[in-house]
Amino acid sequence: MVDSVAGLDGLRVLVVEDEMLVSMLVEDMLTEFGCAIVGPAPDLDQALALANDAELDAAILDVNVGGRQIFPVADLLKARGIPYAFASGYGEAGLIEAHRGAPVLQKPFRQGDLERVLKELAAKRG
Repeated sequence: MVDSVAGLDGLRVLVVEDEMLVSMLVEDMLTEFGCAIVGPAPDLDQALALANDAELDAAILDVNVGGRQIFPVADLLKARGIPYAFASGYGEAGLIEAHRGAPVLQKPFRQGDLERVLKELAAKRG
């Protein structure tokens, strides 16, 4: 049985992650929160297409996707006014200057960490 989390139910979240097991884990967590998953996008090209065209409320972005940095996707989301968070094993140290200050989920992260960041993103949308 899925118990949605207040404030997250129906939130459309773009997931960009190239590691299939990590992606599946994040999808499971989002489903438990009641979120609608967009993607997941396993590569930069697919992520760019979804970031440009999909109806989104928020995004969780792996910083390094298939050896390419995710920042063009973050730039597009920022231009559209869609809040995003990065998922990275390097923490904020893995971010470029233009995206410092964005929420960062330090990999590996727990379900409670993802919930906290998503609530922060949900509060920013609009």
